[in-house]
Amino acid sequence: MGPLAGIKIIEMKGIGPGPYAGQLLGDLGAEVIVIERASTPNSIAPPSAMDINSRGKKSLALDIKKAQGLETLLALVASADVIFEGNRPGVAERLGFGPEICLQRNPKIIYGRMTGWGQEGPLAQFAGHDYNFLSLSGAAAAIGSKERPIPPLNLVGDYAGGSLFLVVGILSALLEVKKSGKGQVVDAAITDGAAHLMSFFYGLSRFGAWNTQREENLLDGGAPFYAAYPTADDKYVAVAAIEPKFFAELIALTGLPEEFIQNQHNRQQWPAMKEAFKHLFGSKTRDQWSAVFSGSNACVTAILDYEEAVKHPHNEARSTFIDIDEQVQPAPAPRFSRSHCAVPSAPSAEGADTKTVLASWGFDAAQIEELERQGVLT
Repeated sequence: MGPLAGIKIIEMKGIGPGPYAGQLLGDLGAEVIVIERASTPNSIAPPSAMDINSRGKKSLALDIKKAQGLETLLALVASADVIFEGNRPGVAERLGFGPEICLQRNPKIIYGRMTGWGQEGPLAQFAGHDYNFLSLSGAAAAIGSKERPIPPLNLVGDYAGGSLFLVVGILSALLEVKKSGKGQVVDAAITDGAAHLMSFFYGLSRFGAWNTQREENLLDGGAPFYAAYPTADDKYVAVAAIEPKFFAELIALTGLPEEFIQNQHNRQQWPAMKEAFKHLFGSKTRDQWSAVFSGSNACVTAILDYEEAVKHPHNEARSTFIDIDEQVQPAPAPRFSRSHCAVPSAPSAEGADTKTVLASWGFDAAQIEELERQGVLT
């Protein structure tokens, strides 16, 4: 059932970090219902039935711009543990389901707010996306080649800086409400989260161990022992032999000069060492190098695309990927010794669970029929 079994969560339909946060909470066993705003369909988000972020959730189509639709949402809030939304500051209040009204209906509700810039500040009301938020956190400038920054997909901003911090905030507030009996608002801003992820590097820079020039530092591709190298078949291997004993094993297995071991952290030698590594790894195919390093602690691995990753023996052994309704996707994580997470159900079509959800959350048949008659449900 998962450790969050019994927790009831309302996710106001959005894009990016919100849906992934809902996926994480649902994977952990919470009941997550997604409110599809019937009067304003979201043309940017993929259809729920095709979106892995929608797995395990129930979809309820509700026109909250109609008075009875809003009242229905607030009735759901009254019996929920959590509600979260990803609108610009003030939008939820204008639509009638802001934190104040929700906490009036349910004093124990946890109200999550997922934004890029946060609920206040000079940029709070302005548009932006993942890469904009990363750019002001200090993270974007640190990622990329010497020539230019490179967007790291939307993993660092949307999902790590956004979704994960929203989930941590929600879980923390759920623990706290057991002590205080009072709900609260969780203000999760991607800029804040991405900046927080940079804590280690801000610390290094203070002591001169990290500079602002990309590909000159330990973990940004500057070090020859922490970088990607092309192979003879135009694929890549990842080298991450940071510790001296692992680096020594790498040198022994490749036949590179032993003086490299003494010069591992001599930054003056890094450019020449990188060229030697580049020439070396270009002499064999990726799979040949995988065979060379198989069973070693040299910290060299093939860089796999997502189709290859699914078939890797280690991932197969751990069931890292699962098949849900003929769609291969990552399994729930992390894993628990007792409260095992169930395999999530396939995503629902938008509004497919409307009547079922309303009935299970306390609405009787007559109430549901009246909502249909009023055009609140679609």
